[in-house]
Amino acid sequence: MNILSIGGSDPSGGAGIQSDIKTFNELNAHGLTVITAVTAQNTTRFGLVQPILKEVVKDQLNTVFSDFEIDGVKISMVYNSQIIQTIFQELKDKKIPIVVDPIIKSTTGGILLKKEAINDFKKFLIPLATAITPNKFEAEFLTRIKINSKNIREVAEKIQSLGAKNIIITGIDEGKKISDFVLEENAQYTYSNRKISSTNHGSGCNYSSAMIYALTKGKTIKESVKFARKYTFDSIKNAKNLGRGIAITQNKSQDKLVIELNQAISKLISIKDIYKNIPECQTNFVFSKTTPKSITDVLGIEGRIVKTGKRITVAGNLEYGGSKHVATALIIMNQKFPEICSAINLKYQPDIILKLKRKRFRISSYDRNTEPVKVRKKEGSSIKWGIKMAIKNLRTAPDIVFHKGDFGKEPMIIVFGKTPSEILEKIFKIMSND
Repeated sequence: MNILSIGGSDPSGGAGIQSDIKTFNELNAHGLTVITAVTAQNTTRFGLVQPILKEVVKDQLNTVFSDFEIDGVKISMVYNSQIIQTIFQELKDKKIPIVVDPIIKSTTGGILLKKEAINDFKKFLIPLATAITPNKFEAEFLTRIKINSKNIREVAEKIQSLGAKNIIITGIDEGKKISDFVLEENAQYTYSNRKISSTNHGSGCNYSSAMIYALTKGKTIKESVKFARKYTFDSIKNAKNLGRGIAITQNKSQDKLVIELNQAISKLISIKDIYKNIPECQTNFVFSKTTPKSITDVLGIEGRIVKTGKRITVAGNLEYGGSKHVATALIIMNQKFPEICSAINLKYQPDIILKLKRKRFRISSYDRNTEPVKVRKKEGSSIKWGIKMAIKNLRTAPDIVFHKGDFGKEPMIIVFGKTPSEILEKIFKIMSND
């Protein structure tokens, strides 16, 4: 997945394109950038701004779109009318999700959108937005309406009338709670959670970059808002005082399982011709806690690793309980061989099984034609029965378990290993030509 961030450079790494790249990397997406302005800022003050020439902005956009398939775009700091109109001309015909984050001033007080550019921002950029994510101040600035509990829909409708499809007004302070108001074409709703009483640098960028990530994954507006809220809440909760001023949000996962599985997935999707090994039911890659008791102890992709032509993409986020069938297979394997904590399902191909036998892989299998009727009738029992049959008489954990399918059931290979890294090593051997 390729996501483009169009915005300003923040040398402190707390916001701007630097923050977006960190977010995209954490979420297992490839981040690209088009820089609109170079700022001098840190956690205590805001210095000078140097906008990029419109010709350079245009050339950046052209070079990125001519070489990469861009799946989604986030627009943040644009600064002046020349840059705004250049972005509009290059994006106006793109049929991809676009999130506009109307950056007007920085947390440390710097002006990031010139006053004389406001009308062009409204005219050219807001209509491009699949979703626009102003905070309370930015929504008031764009509409010239002071927000209160009774008129927030009016404010959102005024922004929507400028052409944006979906409006999310973020960071509405309600005392002990902080809320986001969402206006879709045919729905409105509010999400609230407890307020973290701290000033931070980067939360707005985290929200909008998480939002474009979720939309690019094909999630609905409601699902994307929920994802962006959780991601941002966690980043604020983990904020650190790295400089002498306000804290910088931290969006790096503290879960070692998430980090390791994310890294493995990134390497997997870069393997040449790996798409040939993705089954019709698609693929999941899982990693469990020690001695998992249920699928909620197993980290997996809540969607799938899917094949689109000759590419594979990750359609979903890593979640505990995100996988059902592969996770269940891993749990059964782990019960007999506790060292096995990772697994992935691949397309069954007879020549691969022969190749792996020559490479001295430990291989086991089961026959779905012999599955008892009572097992077939009970939802979710087939995989448990199959793995138990495959390892029943084994003293050492197999590298591979496969079955040749049955009526309406696709044949499948499951690769098992101690860690995602070990799984990758086995896949590299599967893919090798020797």
